[in-house]
Amino acid sequence: MGSLGADFVSPNDEKELEFDPSAFPPFKLSEIRSAIPKHCWVKNPWRSLSYVLRDVVVVSALLALALFLDNWKFWPVYWVLQGTMFWAFFVLGHDCGHGSFSDSAFLNSVVGHILHSFILVPYHGWRISHKTHHQNHGNVEADESWVPMSEKLYKNLDFATKFFRFKIPFPLLAYPIYLVFVMWLDFVTYLHHHGYEQKLPWYRGKEWNYLRGGLTTIDRDYGIFNNIHHDIGTHVIHHLFPQIPHYHLVEATKAAKPVLGRYYREPKKSGLIPFHLVGNLVKSMKQDHYVSDNGDIVFYQTDPKTL
Repeated sequence: MGSLGADFVSPNDEKELEFDPSAFPPFKLSEIRSAIPKHCWVKNPWRSLSYVLRDVVVVSALLALALFLDNWKFWPVYWVLQGTMFWAFFVLGHDCGHGSFSDSAFLNSVVGHILHSFILVPYHGWRISHKTHHQNHGNVEADESWVPMSEKLYKNLDFATKFFRFKIPFPLLAYPIYLVFVMWLDFVTYLHHHGYEQKLPWYRGKEWNYLRGGLTTIDRDYGIFNNIHHDIGTHVIHHLFPQIPHYHLVEATKAAKPVLGRYYREPKKSGLIPFHLVGNLVKSMKQDHYVSDNGDIVFYQTDPKTL
C-alpha cells in the first residue's frame, strides 16, 4: 500500500471544510436561551463576593511571601504569579461591568471600581467600551476590540509598522513590557476572537446581527488557569448572554451545545499549562493581516510578503 499523500483529507476535515461558519444559523437566540437551565441565570452576591475574598487572600499571601523572602531571584516569579492573580481581579470586575456579579447595580459598581482601580484599569470607561464591544462583536465597522484593519489601510502601512505588528507582535508586548501584570488581558482577549483553525467571518452592514457576531467567538481551555481566572475561557455563551455569572458558564455551555451544533467549536484540551495556545497566537499573527474593503461577509486574508 502506498503512503498517504500530502493532500489527504480525513473525513472529519472534509466535514469541517464543508461547513460554512458564515451561513445564517438555523436557530434563534431565544432557542439557546431556553436550553440553558433557569438556575444558571441566578446571581448570588455572596458567592460572587467569596471569589473576591479568595483572590484577595491569594494576592495578599503572594505579597507576604515576596516580602518575607526579599530575594531578587524570587521577584520575577512573583511578577508572573501576581500578574496572573491580577487578571483574576480583572475578570471579577468584568462580571461587575456586565451586571452578572449581582442584581445590585450599586454593589456591582462599588466592587468593580475597587477591583479595577487596584490594577489601574478605569472601570467605568472600560465598562462602557466593553458593552459596545459585546453589542457589536464581529462587526468590522462598529466593534471596538481587536477589529481587523481594511485592505486599503493595511496596504498603506509602512514596512516598520507591518514588521512590528505581524512579525513581532509589538501591540501584544508594548504595554505588557511596561506593566507585566496586564499580559493576560491582551493574550486572552485576542485568542477569544482570533486564531481558530478554520477562519471565521466578520460582518458589515445588514449581514451583521448580534447572534451571528457572537457565534464567531472562540472558547479556549487554559488548563490550570481555568479555575484561577474564573472560567473566562468559556467565552461563546458569555458573549451571547453576559448576564450569566461566571460560575454557571460551563454548565450553561454544556446545555447550549446541542442547539449550537457546529456553530460551537469545542476548545482543544490543554495540559496543565496552555502552551498549545502560543502556537495559535503565532499562527494568527502570521496569517490574519486584513480583511477586504468590499463585501458584507469578509474573512482575514494573508499578505504573502510578510511570511
